[in-house]
Amino acid sequence: MSEINLPDAETVVKTAKTYGRDLLERTLSTFLQAFIGGIVVTTPLDGSMWYAAGAGGVGAVLALGKGLIARWRDVTNSASLAKGV
Repeated sequence: MSEINLPDAETVVKTAKTYGRDLLERTLSTFLQAFIGGIVVTTPLDGSMWYAAGAGGVGAVLALGKGLIARWRDVTNSASLAKGV
């Protein structure tokens, strides 16, 4: 009978914590970048700040989705699609 080697619970918790922190950082930074970009674009065009916030929110949701797909695609501690990150 072959032996199944599973990581211990502490390793699983550390891995999930590392991944979660990475994904949260990427999502928040994407939101802030898109929001600032939206402000830069909407200010000269006399657009609403809420349009900029909406653009930031769409960017953040897409970053979150990409991070979740990256986790599903390859078992790593990163929300990156790049191999070995």
